[in-house]
Amino acid sequence: MWIPTEHEKYGVVLASFRGTVQHGLPLEIGDTVQILEKCEGWYRGFILKNPNIKGIFPSSYIHLKSAHVKNKGQFETVIPVEDSVITEMTSTLRDWGAMWKQLYVKNEGDLFHRLWHVMNEILDLRRQVLVGHLTHDRMRDVKQHITARLDWGNEQLGLDLVPRREFSMVDPDEISVTELYRLMEHRHRKKETPAPASTHHLFVHVKSLMSANLGEELEVFFHIYDGRENRPLSERFFVKLNKSGLPKSPEKTERQCTLFVDLGSSDLRKDVYIVVHIVRIGRMGAGEKKNLCSVQYRRPFGCAVVSIADLLTADSKDDHLLKVYACNTESEWHQIHENLIKKANSRYNLSGSNTGLAVALQLLHGDIEQLRREYMVLFTRGVSITRKLGFSDVIMPGEMRNDLYITLEKGEFEKGGKSVARNVEITVYVLDIDGQILKSHVAAGAGEPGSDEYHSLVLYHNNSPRWAEQIKLPIPVDMFRGSHVRFEFRHCSTKDKGEKKLFGYSFVPLMQEDGRTLPDGTHELIIHKCEENTSLADCPRYLKMPFSKANLPSNNQTLKGPKESFWITSFLCSTKLTQNGDMLDLLKWRAHPERINDSLSKLKEIDGSEIVKFLQDTLDTLFGILDESSQRYGLKVFDSLVHIINLLQDSKFQHFKPVMDTYIESHFAGALSYRDLIKVLKWYVDRIVDAEHQDHIQQVLKASEYIFKYIIQSRRLFSLATGGQNEEEFRVCIHELFMSIRFFLSQENKSTSPVAQTQAVFLRTFPAVYGELLKIFTVREVAGFVRETLGSLPTAVHADCLEAVKLQCITKTVESQLYINPESRCILLPVVLRVLQAHMQEQKDLVMCARILTSMLSLIKKEENGTAVSVTVEPVVSEEVELIVESLLGVLLRTILEISNRPQPAGPAMRLQFQDVTGEFVACLLALLRQMSDRHYQQLLQAFSSKDNLRDFLLQIFTVFRILIRPEMFSKDWTVMRLVTNNVIITTVLYLSDALRKNFLNDKFDYKVWDSYFYLSVIFINQPCLQLESFSPSKRKKILEKYGDMRVMMGCEIFSMWQNLGEHKLNFIPAMIGPFLEVTLVPQPDLRNVMIPIFHDMMDWEQRRSGNFKQVEAKLIDKLDSLMSEGKGDETYRELFNSIIPLFGPYPSLLKKIERETWRESGISLIATVTRLMERLLDYRDCMKLGEVDGKKIGCTVSLLNFYKTELNKEEMYIRYIHKLYDLHFKAQNYTEASYTLLLYDELLEWSERPLREFLNYPMQSEWQRKEYLHLTIVQNFDRGKCWENGIILCRELADQYESYYDYRNLSKMRMMEASLYDKIMDQQRLEPEFFRVGFYGKKFPFFLRNKEFVCRGHDYERLEAFQQRMLNEFPHAIAMQHVNQPDQTIYQADAQYLQIYAVTPIPESQDVLQRDGVPDNIKSFYKFNHIWRFRYDRPFHKGTKDKENEFKSLWVERTTLTLVQSLPGISRWFEVDKRELVEVSPLENAIEVIENKNLQLRTLITQCQSRQMQNINPLTMCLNGVIDAAVNGGLARYQEAFFVKDYIMNHPEDGDKIGRLRELMFEQAHILEYGLAVHEKFVPQDMRPLHKKLVDQFHLMKSSLGIQEFPAYVRASPVHFTNGSPRTCRNSVPNIISPDGGRGVARRSLPSYPAVNRYSSSSLSSQASNEVSNITGQSESSDEVFNMQPSPSTSSLSSNHSASPNVTSSAPSSARGSPQMAEKHKHSRENACLSPRDRPVSAIFPNPMDPAQRAPPHQIGDATLPRSDPNLSAPDKGSSAKNMRSQSPVSASRSPQKTTVPPFTPSPTECQSTSLVSNSPVLSGSYSSGISSLSRCSVSEASGTELPAGDHASHPLPPPGTLPNSVSSSSDEPIRRENKTPPPYSVYERNNPRRPVPLPHSLSIPPQTDPPALPPKPHQLRTGSMKLDGTSDPRVPRPRPLPRKVSQL
Repeated sequence: MWIPTEHEKYGVVLASFRGTVQHGLPLEIGDTVQILEKCEGWYRGFILKNPNIKGIFPSSYIHLKSAHVKNKGQFETVIPVEDSVITEMTSTLRDWGAMWKQLYVKNEGDLFHRLWHVMNEILDLRRQVLVGHLTHDRMRDVKQHITARLDWGNEQLGLDLVPRREFSMVDPDEISVTELYRLMEHRHRKKETPAPASTHHLFVHVKSLMSANLGEELEVFFHIYDGRENRPLSERFFVKLNKSGLPKSPEKTERQCTLFVDLGSSDLRKDVYIVVHIVRIGRMGAGEKKNLCSVQYRRPFGCAVVSIADLLTADSKDDHLLKVYACNTESEWHQIHENLIKKANSRYNLSGSNTGLAVALQLLHGDIEQLRREYMVLFTRGVSITRKLGFSDVIMPGEMRNDLYITLEKGEFEKGGKSVARNVEITVYVLDIDGQILKSHVAAGAGEPGSDEYHSLVLYHNNSPRWAEQIKLPIPVDMFRGSHVRFEFRHCSTKDKGEKKLFGYSFVPLMQEDGRTLPDGTHELIIHKCEENTSLADCPRYLKMPFSKANLPSNNQTLKGPKESFWITSFLCSTKLTQNGDMLDLLKWRAHPERINDSLSKLKEIDGSEIVKFLQDTLDTLFGILDESSQRYGLKVFDSLVHIINLLQDSKFQHFKPVMDTYIESHFAGALSYRDLIKVLKWYVDRIVDAEHQDHIQQVLKASEYIFKYIIQSRRLFSLATGGQNEEEFRVCIHELFMSIRFFLSQENKSTSPVAQTQAVFLRTFPAVYGELLKIFTVREVAGFVRETLGSLPTAVHADCLEAVKLQCITKTVESQLYINPESRCILLPVVLRVLQAHMQEQKDLVMCARILTSMLSLIKKEENGTAVSVTVEPVVSEEVELIVESLLGVLLRTILEISNRPQPAGPAMRLQFQDVTGEFVACLLALLRQMSDRHYQQLLQAFSSKDNLRDFLLQIFTVFRILIRPEMFSKDWTVMRLVTNNVIITTVLYLSDALRKNFLNDKFDYKVWDSYFYLSVIFINQPCLQLESFSPSKRKKILEKYGDMRVMMGCEIFSMWQNLGEHKLNFIPAMIGPFLEVTLVPQPDLRNVMIPIFHDMMDWEQRRSGNFKQVEAKLIDKLDSLMSEGKGDETYRELFNSIIPLFGPYPSLLKKIERETWRESGISLIATVTRLMERLLDYRDCMKLGEVDGKKIGCTVSLLNFYKTELNKEEMYIRYIHKLYDLHFKAQNYTEASYTLLLYDELLEWSERPLREFLNYPMQSEWQRKEYLHLTIVQNFDRGKCWENGIILCRELADQYESYYDYRNLSKMRMMEASLYDKIMDQQRLEPEFFRVGFYGKKFPFFLRNKEFVCRGHDYERLEAFQQRMLNEFPHAIAMQHVNQPDQTIYQADAQYLQIYAVTPIPESQDVLQRDGVPDNIKSFYKFNHIWRFRYDRPFHKGTKDKENEFKSLWVERTTLTLVQSLPGISRWFEVDKRELVEVSPLENAIEVIENKNLQLRTLITQCQSRQMQNINPLTMCLNGVIDAAVNGGLARYQEAFFVKDYIMNHPEDGDKIGRLRELMFEQAHILEYGLAVHEKFVPQDMRPLHKKLVDQFHLMKSSLGIQEFPAYVRASPVHFTNGSPRTCRNSVPNIISPDGGRGVARRSLPSYPAVNRYSSSSLSSQASNEVSNITGQSESSDEVFNMQPSPSTSSLSSNHSASPNVTSSAPSSARGSPQMAEKHKHSRENACLSPRDRPVSAIFPNPMDPAQRAPPHQIGDATLPRSDPNLSAPDKGSSAKNMRSQSPVSASRSPQKTTVPPFTPSPTECQSTSLVSNSPVLSGSYSSGISSLSRCSVSEASGTELPAGDHASHPLPPPGTLPNSVSSSSDEPIRRENKTPPPYSVYERNNPRRPVPLPHSLSIPPQTDPPALPPKPHQLRTGSMKLDGTSDPRVPRPRPLPRKVSQL
């Protein structure tokens, strides 16, 4: 039976559990579970991170942990009982874990590894904390370390800042908002700037001395030296090294490591150095032999110097190798370090090239105790302390030190009868009062223990030696009196014995008779002569003698004779001894009462350090004097006391304050002193107003805190002694004192007056007195004193400084113990509030005001929390809140508004202060609002005297709330603070909304307040910190548990308020549509369900008001666009707007609500429009999130742009998206598409002078200027995109404009630009793009692609595989379909992405240009690949039974023609397919095409070979070889077998003409081959002759196999001749006539040619026919068009369209191209036989027109020569010969000027006088008059177009040579509109007019004429005429929906 658990509530999973049992809950190791019930070894519960799924699990898998249970029962929550740091660590590590994996995925390796290390470190520390074996200090350190690591990780991962107190997380509800702000600020600051340490320590570790010439022991001395003042700063550190240069005692680290302690920040300068002196111990001369002398001397060795500044950069204990310089001249030894510092090293040798002292040096910062904790190893291992000379910057009480430092400076000695100078050595001893040598009291330095004596250096042969050696004498204080130091001088002989002979001594006593020590400074000591054997044991005898030349009696001549002297410098550093006689006099005042006055006067001159040494003694002395003779010395004692108290304010001695406090508490005994102290103090205060000099009085008032301490303590002692006598008298005295104080404070003075400054001094110290007064007076009495004292200050204070001081005084008061007490607080609060209010109103001292307010509000919160049990405090707190609200709420709001609107001050420091004060005030406001209850709000709202005041208040508070919501209000990671802020705001708004409803509705309606309210609500809901969806699950859960979803609360409040508005709703339509829409885009279902009905309401009210809701619609659409582009909204939102889901509460969906209304049709239409717009906007937004520019982004933008134009008629949005699309194209370097895009905006403008406003990046300018700028930009982009023909048209239009304004300068430039474009057409190479058909199938594609097919223009050099790969990269989840068949419905509806890609062939529209003779390929290439609407794809297949012997019999071709919605190129690289047409081509027609194409290829190659356009003859050789070889092996024979047999002719009587045509083509091929072989023979190189011979032989075989003995007449009749053997060629033209021998001209009937639609054929043998790019057609004159076949179904639809590399000969038989005998293995070799695009021939060959005599009537030719059904011709076209007309136009070889007929052609741009680029799309209204005349489409014919009958062509004669060729007049070519297609606006050539068969537009045409015109009209006149023509060209074309013209604003 399952029983609810009592104690087992919470546990951690020890092992993973699969949960395979019934109701089992799967568990992962480490999960935390909450247990609900238990039953026989099983628990039932849930995992905390997923509480919705409950199940059972074994109890043995769970480790139980103790926990608190909140809300016991069904909804209980469990909180583990563990250290809060552990809890935080666990949850943080869980969050990090997920993010850490993401770092790996994002490839952020560096942070990934760093975080991994930190996580491991935290886990290790967590283990230590959990084990619980740490000491208290260690635990503290570990926690500090953990929190530092957690903060680091949170910062790196962009997580929130955690407010902490003592390492534990703080619950924001438990503390005041002001305190929370302080904690956050403190953590934020801590993160920013660590406080610099004031004390520093230098760690030195001596490693070794490296030198080649050692062999003697060394002594190394380190000290810190001030190079600026040339004096040592520290004592010396002394290390002994052995003969190898290593430390003598390596096991004792304190002998080789030291810490130079207590360096101040001022000591870390560049001119402070570490100086090292090295002394050797050994023989006198370094090179002497060993046996000469056994005595050892201390001799100079070398010196090294390093600057401390160099160590500041090196943090680690870097090893330094110090260069050691040897001293050459010993007389300079004392100053070698100074010379090295001055960089005078040249005079010293380096003591060896590799000599150096290896030391580790490290600067440590901070307090010595802190260092002991941080560098524990250092101190436990042992390190000696080397002190500073003198005291550190801060003297600590209790510090014991008594060190006398003596420096042996120099000596002056006589020769002593010797010929050379002496070698003098000094021995130093310390002797006590009894003459005994003090043991171990002479130290050469720290590091080594002290010894009994010290031996100086010996300087060789020097009678004036200078040693500069410092020694330390650490003599105990009690042994100082009577002790002296003795210096013995010996001469060291360098002879054999090496003895040391005593020749004199000096001494110096350490203390004088009066108790003063030896004064600091240099002393010249007398050298007393003595003999070698003199005994110095009898001290008293020589101590009577004078020791210093300074204290010689003036008449003592005996000792003045000798010139010998010895100088020392002494320095005492003692905390107990003094050298000051005045100090001693004062302390011994009883011995000399007459000197008391002097001593008290001199006290002020004594050094502070001397006073603090004897602080207690001095104070005892002062109070002793006061007790004994208060009348006489009272004032002086008081002044001395003031001096000492103020001395302790100095930072150097501030640590002695506790010493004085202790003295007052424990040692002070002046029970009567209080009377004198009060009396003198009052005397001073009374004199303030009249005194001229206030300095001394200010000193007195500065000391008032301690004076009051003495007064109060004295009175307490008196009360204790007397049982409380004279109490009343004391109180009266104090009251009188305060009256005096109040009187002097009440004086009004200017800020500069001394009295004002004295007032300020008193106010600074006054708060410190409260605590003392409380020891005797009650809380109320003290509060009264304070209130009256502060109240006595003048109200109109002129002194700004006094105002600030007054505020500081208030601050300290509020922070004092006195204010914490509720009794005193109620007395003080009004005073404080009054001052605060005054300051805040004047915006003065805001930082202090914020601090005071913060303290006050923190205290209220503490009171509330700390006394939740007590009922008595509640009313007190409530009353205080009421007072604060009444006084400060309004002024606080105004202050925040003022500060926020103030311009930010310059300078980082100022800005920080500015931010601080804003944050502080905001925290105060929030704290205050959080403290307010219902009652407070009611009182607040009732307190307003008028509606206007209430209105102002509401507007103010709403504005402030908006400021608080700003993202910059708090730092990015302050989520905790933001949530608290929002919680307070929503609570307050709920209270205030009632006031809004009651006071500002119906007749009292106030739009401004309501608008402010709604605006606040909207931005509240949209804050980033409330978008819970973006947070991690754990963070979301925490927020929801603590605050709920505040957005929904606010949403409900908006809805409720909206419902209350009634008819006033109309005031907010359409203004609030945008903001409310923004709210509904928040992905929170409940919020949306609440908000969407408001839109229904708006539509309803708008409908009532104006009968439509155009305003709603317009605003909705505008806002949707801007919001979606910001990244808001999602798919669900669209459904919510659209679908009929039963939604939350009583509201059905918006659509359902609308369906009930009378205006439902327009409503549903609006919803449909909005939904469609959202589909596009969502796609646009999703695409824009991607990084690089790709097709998706461009396609998406095109889709949206079209929608705005066609469906919404929103011109401004349309233009905005034009520019967005332009930017995308420009970024992707799609310059042609960019031009077409910008053209859309260009055509909206006219050539007028109308002013246009500033818009996007355009300045304010006239419409003409903007259009000119656009034209130039477009031309520039067409130039970059190599679309020069289009650029030329625009150049002309600009030139016309310049000409009409007579702006010849610009006209000239434009003409030059136009000319340069022509040059580029002729000179530069253009790459021919590939085109690909792409199908996007499946529901996962964006809306604008879903289940649609497009044709895409590939990039340069992009072939099928590359294109397919690019598409798969853009759609990484898509599956490539491996067939070309149309997919079925399952694919359409699949929840996936399918891509179907294959190459397609463009069908050019401009056939006439392509068919014209003599037009260079550079020009033709443009017309081949531009303005293409239709594309073709061929798929070979077998119909019926397949004949294995001859496949051609059943080989059909399925030809698909795709028609696009817009021509390519256009505003996009791809356009949707508008129409598909499927036609089957019969085997016979297929055969005709194959042979036709091959013939054309042969002709082209032969012509190129003849005109020397080929570099080599290989392509022709390969082609000939291929055709002849295939024919011999059965290529053409297979066609004969298939189609020339009786069976076929009988079964297909309708194919008679086609069979004839095929036979004709086969004969023609043989004729061309014969001619080709003749040409080949002329040009073939010698080494290929055998191949040529073989080809000739095979050709004869081929002829015989075809049964050709002689060519038929019509073949022979074809003219194939060149005049005089060399063809006459124009520039860039090709010969018209072919003849193998130049002398004979033969008339030949040309072959009828087929238009481009028919130019590609397929072969059943070619499964990889798509590789044959080089498919030549009747109109295509370049070799790359040879035999271009589409892939067959047997291959992948993605197979390549690559052409093979040039000049690769194919070994495959020619049947690869058409023969039915080609084997499978040869199928791939065909691609080698083709040329790559780069090597394509420049020119091409055209058949000549046939002889007029032999010309058949047009219809006859049409019927006879169209040998197959053309799938691209409509019914009336099939008999038309328009396509074949080119071959029938008689043009003589010499181009004589006689009149002949030619078909219409697309003129080159040179043949046009005025032009423009015009679209034939539905244009925006106004574009007809936009100044761009229309240019009709360049097309001859198309599937659904209309062709002219043949007769029409013949009726137009060519103009005489002097005239320009004319286009067909507009009357003869009535265009027929393409079915089911709205021609789009994107082709340069196709703007206003529907397509015409005649390509020359009206704007380019010139009326037919025979004579040249006298003077042509001006271009702009011509243009206007053409425009009129255009406007009326086709009445049948429906006009597009006009767009209201607003260009003037843009």
